[in-house]
Amino acid sequence: MEANPESCQNTGDVRFGRRGFLKGMLLACGAAGISPETGSRSVSAAGVPDGARETGVEYLDYPVKGLDCSLSRQITVAVVGAGGRGSTYARYAERFPAAMKIVAVSDINPYRRKRMASAHGIPADRQFGDFHEILAAGRTADAMVIALPDNLHYEPAMAAMAQGYDLILEKPMAQTEQECLDLLKRQRETGSIVGVCHVLRYAPYFQALKSAIDDGLIGDVVSVQHMEPIEYAHMAHSYVRGNWHDSKATTPIILAKSCHDLDIIKWFVGKKCEEVSAEGSLMLFKEANAPAGAPARCTDGCPHEATCPFSALDIYVTKRQHMHVFDLPNGYTDEDVVEKLRTTDYGRCVFRCKNDQCDHYVTTLRFEGGATAAFSMEAFTPWGGRRTRVMGTKGFIEGDGRSFTAYDFRTGRKRVWDRKVAEIAEYKGSGHGGGDLALVRDFLTAVDKRDESFLTSSLAASVESHIMGFACEKSRLSGVKAKVQLEIVPPCI
Repeated sequence: MEANPESCQNTGDVRFGRRGFLKGMLLACGAAGISPETGSRSVSAAGVPDGARETGVEYLDYPVKGLDCSLSRQITVAVVGAGGRGSTYARYAERFPAAMKIVAVSDINPYRRKRMASAHGIPADRQFGDFHEILAAGRTADAMVIALPDNLHYEPAMAAMAQGYDLILEKPMAQTEQECLDLLKRQRETGSIVGVCHVLRYAPYFQALKSAIDDGLIGDVVSVQHMEPIEYAHMAHSYVRGNWHDSKATTPIILAKSCHDLDIIKWFVGKKCEEVSAEGSLMLFKEANAPAGAPARCTDGCPHEATCPFSALDIYVTKRQHMHVFDLPNGYTDEDVVEKLRTTDYGRCVFRCKNDQCDHYVTTLRFEGGATAAFSMEAFTPWGGRRTRVMGTKGFIEGDGRSFTAYDFRTGRKRVWDRKVAEIAEYKGSGHGGGDLALVRDFLTAVDKRDESFLTSSLAASVESHIMGFACEKSRLSGVKAKVQLEIVPPCI
């Protein structure tokens, strides 16, 4: 499970500047189109208006598939975990009600549970608290979305498949390698369709990049450089103060945050990973680095608040970022937010949070046949969005998460893919570059046709990249290379 930065941002005006706010309140209180094959409009063959074309550059025509799907029937879905991720997947039903209907919800948070029930007209007898309640009620829908915290994926997924549910299962799918294999075994026993939420595989940008590689634009893949910049405030929010601050209670950050990236790298290379080597640690966010005089909370009159980049007052009150976690039904007044900062972990000093997740993580991977990859997860960046370079025998690709350029060594030819997915009306609000709702589209199609091949992130494929993540953590903790035991997994998909 992972917070979606796109859905967490609020760029609205703030009533007070930080200085004025602290004095006045704290002291007082103590253009691209969609592929023609979908029936939607396309601006140009490569999705770039003619006036914006760069001279001497060829624009690649890897189309963006529409989000609607043509099914033989409406698929009913129960959502277990009505937070950010569960709500995101449920939006598909709001946009395409002929394909999907939310008929049950389970969440221990009454506000989130009632919010989803209201949005989808879920009757009272289909609103459940703890996930055990919805499972005890028997099968209530065709499929189930499991979007609970990391430590609560395995048990309900195993039980739901036994009841005949098809699943959208948030990543990481489980906390241990053996649990991942148990899930795969159960899925094969029951025949359930399971789509793991490696949503980057469904994002048009990453699909186009994969197509460019598979089409041989750069020859055979020799090496990949991939970077995930978490962004400094997102790191502080999710992995220092937030739900994923404890690697043992959830999963290590290489899985909690970056199993997306290991999966994408493996997908690009197209071969099994054989060995990994990893380094990383928690350098900054620990008690020993707390500045002199820093109190337990940013709201306690910290003398460093005005200059600290991780100030909770700056992130939540001034910049209005990641506001979804506060569940404030009547809006986000400054007073409301400050009260949340005074009473929840989101107001704690980042140096006093009892967190253990690495704030930087570097790993190298060797694949069957000799191809290599270098992956870097970095907390200390001013922006998010993956950066990727792929080196091939005949060319080179470089991308920034929105567009990429392929270079041909012999001819000097330069080809660009830039569909500006965020500007496509149908894709607005679909996080991870459009991958969130595109996953739901393909999952529903797979369920309708009883054909797992419509999913690129099947359970079998996703188990492989999870085992890579577990191997990376073994290497980081031991200081030696770790073998990736993929022979215990069925052939990769």
